[in-house]
Amino acid sequence: MIAAIPVLQTERLRLRAPRLEDFAPFAAHCASDRATFSTGRLDRKGAWAEFASAAGSWTLLGFGAWSVEDRATGTYLGEIMIQHPAHFPEPELGWTLMEHAEGRGYATEAARAALDWAKGRVASLVSYITPGNARSVALAERLGAVLDMGAALPDGEGPDETIVYRHRGIA
Repeated sequence: MIAAIPVLQTERLRLRAPRLEDFAPFAAHCASDRATFSTGRLDRKGAWAEFASAAGSWTLLGFGAWSVEDRATGTYLGEIMIQHPAHFPEPELGWTLMEHAEGRGYATEAARAALDWAKGRVASLVSYITPGNARSVALAERLGAVLDMGAALPDGEGPDETIVYRHRGIA
């Protein structure tokens, strides 16, 4: 399946195809302690694998990562993704924001646009969150997701590593 990556626009943001120039800030994020709750700390090789697979997912699955940019300035703010890697039991709505973009409501705005796009395109959608990641839990709840204690976890992960928030009204 080959899918064009749609451009989604909100009042302040543009969700667009990842570009090579987005990789440097993404890799810097992955190498920092800030990646603890998303990719885990990764070197450039690991960051490239994450970045490229999320972008390439569009070709294989018809959904994947959007780079999020400020519409007014074009500044790269992070990623919003609908992903379903082989070890995930269900498609996931995930997010990664650069430090300079946090606390401004960008993640909520971008995630709502991705959720709207996903309706009718994926059968289910969850967010896999590391316990203790209060900001991601708060975002999932702002989006209307509910904790699903009975949901299957990614291969090799237990409840001490991952909790599941289910997004309703997708199918």
